[in-house]
Amino acid sequence: RPDFVDMVAETLRETGLPASCLELELTERVVMNDAEESVSRMTRLRDLGVSIAVDDFGTGYSSLSYLPRLPLNVLKIDRAFVRDLHCSSPTFPVAKAIISLAQSLGLKTIAEGIETGVELAVLRELACDVGQGYLFARPLPASEMHFGHIDALLR
Repeated sequence: RPDFVDMVAETLRETGLPASCLELELTERVVMNDAEESVSRMTRLRDLGVSIAVDDFGTGYSSLSYLPRLPLNVLKIDRAFVRDLHCSSPTFPVAKAIISLAQSLGLKTIAEGIETGVELAVLRELACDVGQGYLFARPLPASEMHFGHIDALLR
C-alpha cells in the first residue's frame, strides 16, 4: 500500500507506542516484488525507528545483490533450513551461510521452527541470536502470552 508508512507513523502517534518497540516482518517475496519501492519504504520505516525483519529468508527468489541495500535489522531463517538440522544434514551449510551472512551485515538472526534440542544446539553453535518454535512454546492466545514466550535467546 502506498500509504503504509504514513499509516504506521499515525498508529504510533495514536497509540503512543515507541517506534523502537515495533518490529515489522516482511516476507522476502513482498520485499522483492518491487525492490526499489521496498527499499524506499523500508528506509522511511527505519527513519521512524521501526525495526525491520525479512521473514522466510532463503526461500524466495531474491537477488543477494539487494541484501546490503535493504535497511534491515533482522534476517529470519525459515523453518525449511532448521527442520532436522544437525551437523551432517544437507541444510547445515545453508543455515551456517545465512547466519554468517547476517553477521557480516550486522544483522540479528532469528531461527524459526525450532522443535528439538539438537536443532537448538546446532543453532547455538552457529551463533544464531534468537530462536522461535514449539521447543519453547506452542502458539498461544494473546491472553495467555507473557514475555518468556516471545523468543528465546540462543547466546
